[in-house]
Amino acid sequence: MSVAQTLGELRRSAFSEERLSSRRVKDELRENLMARLRNLSDGPIFPGIVGYDDTVVPQIVNAILSRHNFILLGLRGQAKSRILRALTGLLDPELPYIAGCEIHDNPYAPICKRCQELVTREKDATPIAWLTPEHRYVEKLATPDVTIADLIGDIDPIKAARGGHELSSEFTVHYGLLPRANRCIFAINELPDLAGKIQVGLFNIMQEGDVQIKGYPIRLPLDVAIVFSANPEDYTARGKIITPLKDRIGSEIRTHYPATVEEGIAITAQEAWIQRHGTRLQIPKYVQEVIERIAFFAREDKKVDKRSGVSQRLPISATENVVSNAERRALTHRETVVVPRISDIYSALPAITGKLELEYEGEMKGADHVSRELIRTAIAKAFDTYFHSANLNQVVQWFDLGGEIQLSDNIGAKEALDALRGIQGLMEKMVKVNVGPKDTPEAQVAAAEFILEGLHAHKKIGRNEERVFTAGEKEPRKVERPFEPEEPGFGRKRGFN
Repeated sequence: MSVAQTLGELRRSAFSEERLSSRRVKDELRENLMARLRNLSDGPIFPGIVGYDDTVVPQIVNAILSRHNFILLGLRGQAKSRILRALTGLLDPELPYIAGCEIHDNPYAPICKRCQELVTREKDATPIAWLTPEHRYVEKLATPDVTIADLIGDIDPIKAARGGHELSSEFTVHYGLLPRANRCIFAINELPDLAGKIQVGLFNIMQEGDVQIKGYPIRLPLDVAIVFSANPEDYTARGKIITPLKDRIGSEIRTHYPATVEEGIAITAQEAWIQRHGTRLQIPKYVQEVIERIAFFAREDKKVDKRSGVSQRLPISATENVVSNAERRALTHRETVVVPRISDIYSALPAITGKLELEYEGEMKGADHVSRELIRTAIAKAFDTYFHSANLNQVVQWFDLGGEIQLSDNIGAKEALDALRGIQGLMEKMVKVNVGPKDTPEAQVAAAEFILEGLHAHKKIGRNEERVFTAGEKEPRKVERPFEPEEPGFGRKRGFN
């Protein structure tokens, strides 16, 4: 932090009057972004944002370089709020303001009456405080009950009474969120939920850069960069962005879900809480793929409402539940390493069903049934990735000859491994998922179960609710019946003429 504690010390520092008086927030964002673009080797512009490098990020860069207020449009769970909060990384490390000012007044050009009088009275002795980037981000979740007083401000009669001021005096103002975001970034999430008459209150600050409070001649030329987020479906479901406000938003940027399974896995690995204290965790790649594909297939399933979307929080929450179920099993059997299995994904249904908004057909079947179908489809797709060219007839034949095995998600690795070794041709196929006989029993059991679940997903073998794998149900052979003439009076007996 700078050592300047008074206005006089500030004048002698690197924060010159010319620089602070002419450089607005949008200029600051632009200049720092330009410096970042010149030195991309220092790291990504928005750390932690995965899958947007060639789509969303370039559009945000263009909006900032154009000094635009912008809006991020996208379905739930597309990192809109995370991106807006990441904008603080483009702010200066520190910014001076007049100490005690509610609206963070510029020491060289104060706009509120209190600070103007303070600088006139104290001159170079005016106390200075400092803002960090984190303190320069103000966020408001739009709700229908938000008022103009919440955003802009109101006259406070108590202040007037205590200070002996007229109600029209600026000293009686209680500032709203927007004035308190002066020289900051102001974000409004879920903009369509804001009542239309409240959206009108944003016009002046976005176009002319000032606000008026309660009809009194109090005008504040604020310096604010305003950004928004919204779900496109909310335009009709709960409200809309009024046309004049949309016209004042410089750039409309569309976000999206991960384009590939690998991107989804990277996001989930970054966001999910999986590093548990005191446990050694090893999540097989195929388990990660199955979890991620559940969300991908759900976004395409006709039984799931596409307008609502399937949030990236689904695989994140599911992964956390999968790890927890594997952790519980490891603790019960005193295993040294936690290795999630495919069966643990079925135990994570509570983290999946609540994330799906179903269409009528899905509601008729139920969220649990739809989720199980999605898991099975995801297993089949992941299985094909690893075993598309593998010959597993020997394993299928073992079951066809009457073999069966029960693999509960609670069974210990050593006990399960002893049973799995009896399945002819199974253990040799684990090499397809980079697991061999020298790996831990936990990893071997997880790989073997993946093979069996994949065969079940393709209906090669059967499995009941108790997780007993058996021979697959064979479709009955159709028998052609010879044509038999109808009995006399057949039509008349059934009401036909």
